[in-house]
Amino acid sequence: MRADENRTLTQTGPETPMGRLMRQYWIPAFLPEETPAGGAPLRLRLLGENFLAFRSPDGNLGVVDHRCAHRCASLFYGRNEEGGIRCVYHGWKFDRTGQCIEMPSEPPETDYKHLVKIRALPVVERYGVAWVYMGDRDVPPPLPHFDLDELGADEPISVSFMMRECNWLQALEGDIDTCHVGFLHLGGASPDQFEEGSINYYRQLPENLAPRYEAIETDYGAVYCAYRHAGPDNLYHRIGHFALPFWTMSPSEPMDHIRVRAWVPIDDHHAMLVVIGGPRTGGTTLTREGKPLPGTTSPIKFLPNSSDWLGRWRIEANLRNDHLISREVQSTQSYSGIEAIPVQDQAVTESMGPIVDRTMEHLGTSDRMIVLTRRKLLRTAAALSNEGVVPAGVDEAGIYHDMRSGFAVLPADEDWLAYYNARRAAWSGGKAKPIARRPKSLPVSA
Repeated sequence: MRADENRTLTQTGPETPMGRLMRQYWIPAFLPEETPAGGAPLRLRLLGENFLAFRSPDGNLGVVDHRCAHRCASLFYGRNEEGGIRCVYHGWKFDRTGQCIEMPSEPPETDYKHLVKIRALPVVERYGVAWVYMGDRDVPPPLPHFDLDELGADEPISVSFMMRECNWLQALEGDIDTCHVGFLHLGGASPDQFEEGSINYYRQLPENLAPRYEAIETDYGAVYCAYRHAGPDNLYHRIGHFALPFWTMSPSEPMDHIRVRAWVPIDDHHAMLVVIGGPRTGGTTLTREGKPLPGTTSPIKFLPNSSDWLGRWRIEANLRNDHLISREVQSTQSYSGIEAIPVQDQAVTESMGPIVDRTMEHLGTSDRMIVLTRRKLLRTAAALSNEGVVPAGVDEAGIYHDMRSGFAVLPADEDWLAYYNARRAAWSGGKAKPIARRPKSLPVSA
């Protein structure tokens, strides 16, 4: 990759190609409970810009520029009042649309509050998340329509946030790189730990560390399948997705599970992982002794949230303590020596530095999905910047519908893409079109 391409992919400020691309979409920004009615404002950094989120005592939610329009003092120190937030410097008050509604430091004859407005972002609450729109449209596009709407009343939506100290793209790329799972997460596991002939997530990956890959471009982004032998007549398939602009779906459960993951840039050196989905259905695979593999089920410990711009949803195991790596565990039980799968992912992506220098990479066939995703992003950003082409998924919210990921064991002569498209049709009641068509130059999985 050229250095200029790397800059294009990783920079997300207002005047950058990728920044313009991401501002076309709704962005999952914070949890509604982070802004209690009448409570302290929340410092919120998104795509390198600083905002405040607050919920006035009447329950109305607002996201505004953190600077007062008078002398640019931060409204973080403002008083949250009925109908808006008041700057403590000179008392100017702004409602949730950014409109100045009181200007007490000016005498009545020179009051001009009706002419003063700070930037405010449209904000809505859905799927247990507060979403904001940072684009230029007077009327925002529709929210993305994931299959989360299909969850039943007994399947409540779960939401989690976790900050990562690196650029958004290198964090995202770990999610579409299924080859690393057999090393980073399951390294040290032996197939002998499991029942003879068993087919499961943990057994197949250590047995087959170099899977075959396909990656195919779709309207919304890209889909991949990594497949391995699972006995003499079957293949074990892992199917996942990238969706514009920063969504992934990882194959960590059987094919029907509904879970989406957003890698939202806080700034160019930090990203927020937002996971929205139903309850996990895959369960925990146990060894012959009835125990989970070391480090695969450990809970994530978070530091207390603080009020600074980078103080939300930080984990205890971080760069400053080497992610609590245990060299003893590494030498005896696992390749990484780090507890918990998400922390293992975080450690390796943060170890690359704030923004990895992709000109130094040496890629292989297992990086097909990485390459295709980068090309999709570069082409889409260029089309928007140079020709004004609106990216896929902005106006067609349903483009994300009937898109799920997961793993499946299929007969060796069955085409995984045909299988997936059949499942997609079943999820939609026969309405969904095939997710992708294979280019003639690519082989089928068998």
